[in-house]
Amino acid sequence: MAALYILDSLVIERLIKVWQTHSLEIAKLQQSVADGRTTISRASQIQRAWTDMQENALPKDQAQAEQEVLSAFDRWRSANNIEFSSQRPQWKGRPTDRYSLMEYRVDATGTLPTLSKFMYELEHSPLALRVDSLELTARDESGQKLTLGLIVSGLRLFPMDRKQQ
Repeated sequence: MAALYILDSLVIERLIKVWQTHSLEIAKLQQSVADGRTTISRASQIQRAWTDMQENALPKDQAQAEQEVLSAFDRWRSANNIEFSSQRPQWKGRPTDRYSLMEYRVDATGTLPTLSKFMYELEHSPLALRVDSLELTARDESGQKLTLGLIVSGLRLFPMDRKQQ
């Protein structure tokens, strides 16, 4: 009886714990393989998205990148008849050997339809821009005149060259 107790506590319980640990590891590996197969099946779609990002990233030259963003915002402002009270481009953080980010702050005034169209054009722009923050405030009692506070990030990729247009 004592031998069976010792065998159970020293050998069998340890084997059960090892088996359970291995079962968990096998389940994790099976999930990893399934995730890998899904990624492989979407490879062409992922490659297209990455190519689009590279092509639409801001130019490598910092001044040219700022000018491109400023020009785009000026086009959208003019097309939608809104007013900018301030606009400030600023490079964020230290650029790495792979990318850098430009933060662009804009305060604009207009009506709801004009600001909505402005935002639509910004969101559907081919430029590598992302809206980080948006604040909408009424400037009059009826809410007809609105102020839009906007923070947008732009992406520059290195050392990949963007296709010249």
